[in-house]
Amino acid sequence: MIFPLILLFAPPVQTADLDSSLKRFIDVLAIVQREAADKVNTEGAIFQGAIPGMLRPLDPHSIFFDPQQYEQLKEMEHSERKGFGTVVSVLPGRVVILQALPGTPSAKAGLQPGDEILAVNNVALSRLNFDQLVGYLGEARQHRAELIVRRPTNVRLMNFTLDPALVDAPSVDRSFLLKPGVGYVRVNGFDPQTAKQLKDAIEKMGGAKLKGLVLDLRDNPGGTVQTALEAASYFLKPGQRLLSVKGRSLKDETVDVPPNATPYPFPVSVVVNAKTASAAEILSGALQDHDRATILGEPTYGKGLVQNVFNLSSNTAVALTTAFYYTPSGRSIQKPLASGQLSIEKQKELFHTDSGRTVTGGGGIQPDVLISPDNPTRLRIALDASGVMTSFATDYTQKHKVSDSFQVTPVILEDFQVYASEHGIQPSVGEWLAERDWVQSRLQQEIFNQSPLGVVKGDEVEAKRDPLVRAAIQKLGL
Repeated sequence: MIFPLILLFAPPVQTADLDSSLKRFIDVLAIVQREAADKVNTEGAIFQGAIPGMLRPLDPHSIFFDPQQYEQLKEMEHSERKGFGTVVSVLPGRVVILQALPGTPSAKAGLQPGDEILAVNNVALSRLNFDQLVGYLGEARQHRAELIVRRPTNVRLMNFTLDPALVDAPSVDRSFLLKPGVGYVRVNGFDPQTAKQLKDAIEKMGGAKLKGLVLDLRDNPGGTVQTALEAASYFLKPGQRLLSVKGRSLKDETVDVPPNATPYPFPVSVVVNAKTASAAEILSGALQDHDRATILGEPTYGKGLVQNVFNLSSNTAVALTTAFYYTPSGRSIQKPLASGQLSIEKQKELFHTDSGRTVTGGGGIQPDVLISPDNPTRLRIALDASGVMTSFATDYTQKHKVSDSFQVTPVILEDFQVYASEHGIQPSVGEWLAERDWVQSRLQQEIFNQSPLGVVKGDEVEAKRDPLVRAAIQKLGL
């Protein structure tokens, strides 16, 4: 977890209770140093024991940083995002390249869609399970990497050496029309550029002339709160409340939509899930409380706390929760804590939107329309785990030209059914018929991913197939 690096110097608090508590601690420490069977590491006892023990009952996010951890925190604040610029399909034991982004190390080295990465730095990827594979790839892209690659059109394996470079990874990573006049935008995080990217995406699709917008905040962990507030102001009226901040030692603060805001008029549906958190919840809660958008999906994560990093002596620091965020109606975004001021507060209290609709508090944003993810069928699990759809798409794009109007025909479906059977996947007739439409859409997505049209076109197919996105369109009334 990366905290905003705000260095604050807390003045010493001189009270009789504090003096008494410190004396008891010193007395205990002196006895331990003098009488313990083994020699005591005083610094370790304090840094790894006493201080973390004091913070633990407060909340899961208040943390003490020893000198080494504090240096790592400062490095993380100034680090830059590096990588090789590839979009990959990660399967158990397999990594297949879907796209090498223009101008990146991968594209310059000559990697192509359909290439399968067999090993990185002499580590065979087939030996790693899914979680190990994801973690190893994340670490490998920070340093020079030696890749062994199998290309479908080459008999011999190929070797590539890649040096990581700064990669532009926009937080607004998907935007297109789902149907005429209905836009779709996915925001995967909030950084200083997100609000501008969101506005640019909306304007590119038609701006105020749009009939409606689906805003996808699933798996969005949050980020810069100010950017989320700016994004919310694109849809709310000037002067409407965005959020409030309350803490025991801080003056209560409120934030409203700027008086010069010019909000978009079209209806909005917001899609969320259990990994939607922090700044993304602030945006969702503001739109919900003002009846500006319908929220669909799962209850969100429930992280609505304000943290400051206090600089201490000996190059140490403490990240401390100092306040909590509340939606315009007064709901706490932070889920109840094991102890502390939110352990009982407002867990069962009801709140109301501008129109009088009842919304519940107690942490996170409760959707207006609760929709849980589909449980994958046995056939879907088998197809995804085997990677046959990706490998079939690789073969297909090597032999056929794929245009923007490409569709998976019945003949292609039959060819794939034979291909899957040759790879040990032989569903019953009933299973195949039940999943025929899903397989057809997934094949179209995979083939687009590896075609010159790229992942952007494949993303459109995936979004239009998504049951939650379809429900969001229906709620727009279009």
